[in-house]
Amino acid sequence: MTRVVVVGDLMTDAVARARYALARASDTPAVVTMHGGGSGANIASWLAVEGAEVAFIGRRGADITGRNRDMELMGYGVDARLVMDPERPTGTCVVLVTHKGERTMLSDPGANAALSPEDLPRDLFNGGGHLHLSGYTLINEGSRDAGLAALDMAHHSGMSITVDCASSAPLDRTGAEPFLEWTSGAKLLFANIDQAKVLTGRDDPEAAAKVLTAWFPQVVIKLNSEGALWFGNGRPDPVRVATDPVDRIVDGTGAGDAFCAGFLPPWLAGKPPAESLASGCRLATKAIMHLGARPRL
Repeated sequence: MTRVVVVGDLMTDAVARARYALARASDTPAVVTMHGGGSGANIASWLAVEGAEVAFIGRRGADITGRNRDMELMGYGVDARLVMDPERPTGTCVVLVTHKGERTMLSDPGANAALSPEDLPRDLFNGGGHLHLSGYTLINEGSRDAGLAALDMAHHSGMSITVDCASSAPLDRTGAEPFLEWTSGAKLLFANIDQAKVLTGRDDPEAAAKVLTAWFPQVVIKLNSEGALWFGNGRPDPVRVATDPVDRIVDGTGAGDAFCAGFLPPWLAGKPPAESLASGCRLATKAIMHLGARPRL
């Protein structure tokens, strides 16, 4: 099985799930929980639990939350290559979930913003491996050089490359043109509907996917509760897979990350796109039926 190297963000998520409509400038009863998070770390964790050989490269603070995240990753079976930052805290994200399930995230990248090219272990970049880069690494100006260096090292060592778009609002602030230029050497791009619109200006996901194949041989658009689609390799029509109905949504945080982790192993093994999409949808469904962004052992 191809070893996957994930470069990306490591966070602690403080998830506040409101019981009722938010009472602005007052109090709203909520359930507040703390979990490991970060798109890159989430994907690495799900990959490891699913049986993949995976290493994660990131940066944490010299604090208790950083130590907990480090131990958590190793507990899942991830080869965690975390550099400890003596000055910055481990990244934190406040996830505000309304009573209707809508999520708003307030992110403090902390140590993630200082990831540098020198933090990338050269022994992990070998031919036959695969690099998955979290888009947050490129969107954050402080870690951008590390993301670009990872892409360059993977390219020159003969690794295959996938990139995830991260989040629509910071992607929009960064700009579509720079992001596409930085990532155009990747074999496949993951995006959701909002991110695809930022990159292409197209509301229709199929139209957006076709535009994106000008930069990437293959594109996957995550369609939220409707599943996902794949487009590429010169095919005239996209491949779509629907998500099975879910009776109970506990928390949708990190479901897109779980999708990527479910998609990658069969895709790397050369399975048909429909099989890879179905695997991604299966793991995303599993994620939203659990509390927190990462798997529970």
